[in-house]
Amino acid sequence: MSGVSKVLSAAPVGFDGSLIEVECDIKNGLPSLQIVGMGNKAIDEAKERVRSAITNSLLDFPTKKLVVNLAPAELPKDGSHYDLPIALAILVSSGQLLATEVSEAIFAGELALDGTLRPIKGVVSIAETAHHHGCHTIYVPAINAEQASLVDDLEVIGVANLKELFLHLKHEQRLPIFTPAVAIPPRSTPVASHLPLLDDIHGQEQAKRAIAIAAAGRHNILLTGSPGAGKTMLAQTLLSLLPPLDRSEQIAVTKLHSLSGDVIDGIVNERPFRSPHHTASRIALIGGGNRPKPGEVSLAHLGVLFLDELPEYPRAVLESLRQPLEDKRVSISRANGHVVYPADFMMVATMNPCPCGYLGDEKRECTCTSNQILAYQQRLSGPLLDRIDLVVSVKRVPNEALLESKPMTSIQHKKTVENIKNATSLQHSRYKSSIVNNSNLSSREVNRQIYLSPSVRTILAQAAERLNVSARSYFKIIKVARTIADLEGSQQIRPEHVAEALQYRLITS
Repeated sequence: MSGVSKVLSAAPVGFDGSLIEVECDIKNGLPSLQIVGMGNKAIDEAKERVRSAITNSLLDFPTKKLVVNLAPAELPKDGSHYDLPIALAILVSSGQLLATEVSEAIFAGELALDGTLRPIKGVVSIAETAHHHGCHTIYVPAINAEQASLVDDLEVIGVANLKELFLHLKHEQRLPIFTPAVAIPPRSTPVASHLPLLDDIHGQEQAKRAIAIAAAGRHNILLTGSPGAGKTMLAQTLLSLLPPLDRSEQIAVTKLHSLSGDVIDGIVNERPFRSPHHTASRIALIGGGNRPKPGEVSLAHLGVLFLDELPEYPRAVLESLRQPLEDKRVSISRANGHVVYPADFMMVATMNPCPCGYLGDEKRECTCTSNQILAYQQRLSGPLLDRIDLVVSVKRVPNEALLESKPMTSIQHKKTVENIKNATSLQHSRYKSSIVNNSNLSSREVNRQIYLSPSVRTILAQAAERLNVSARSYFKIIKVARTIADLEGSQQIRPEHVAEALQYRLITS
């Protein structure tokens, strides 16, 4: 018997990770297996999974007293991915493996009773932790290998079962280093066929223009209008206008969805489009729990968060959006720790103008009282509306226009996508920093990065005084105007750009 052994693993902590040392001590005494180190129920149940996996892999489970420690002990740990390092630590302690055969590598995987490795959550975070701590090799379930390969300069070895890993470590059978069969798609990846295009929408030219502006600058947008006006379809076209994810963005999005368990095999190569129901809780939307997990705002990171019928969400849930909309991240504090998740999303929301939905409709008369209308609109607080860059009124298209035949082309969509691509390139070349879009500019950066001519400053000052806009709204008008100028390929903001930007603030000011 070899006594105390140590095998390395990792624990996802928020968006980052922490190195975990899985120690095993084997002594004479009544046969037992005890796991310590602030593990949860899944880790406690690992005792039976590990015992069965070792014996069913035709390896010896020691009939001794075993104590497994997950260090550091003060860090809360959950998940079933500790099964594999626990099993290996036992095999090293019992002398079936040498300590040198498991050194300088990280192991993670859930064991089935027959020794098969099952997929786990948070593989990208575990792989990044391995790379950060100088480990050059990581062993994960075969189905998770593609995700782990997103991390550069790291040998990823996919494992099907405990027995083949044992033989590999004993140099009796070699497992291949995982190599992605297909390269990560470039930024020119075509739009997914299931998404609606701008050409699929009849009329609504002003709303289409606003959607294009929102996509070009990553601005938050609110669409108001009667039921059936096309608000939802307009919101869905937004995703098809955004450029594809680049490699660093794919890593971030895949990492978040792996942590949540949404995606455990493969790489996320499309921008997320999250549409939580209005009955979703604050924790479901923002994230949290006793063991914090990312919420919808983080799962929409680098994509779109679509909130249909915004006033129907509970007031407390809507108010919780204020911090992530401003900071582009979510901070979750609990008694046992503090975690931060990224939440750089575009919020696209829709709402009816009144409870019945037909205020201002040309075909149907509104049946709401003035008090009902006021109470409905006041469900959205001023600070929340202040964080929305564009507000657009969507009118219903006449039935006659809907029946008119349209050629099945995507000319308008392709032209808009090209304009957005050019506008995005202008922003990247202008800022040359971590700021990648106009919407991410702070007030200080607006003053430093955006030039305003005297005539534009005069228009802005007059509008701010007349509309009584807040300081936040004032800078949002400038940022939207800058995006409009980028869409038109203009180096400077002209008065007409400011005038158009002001149109999208009139409802909220």
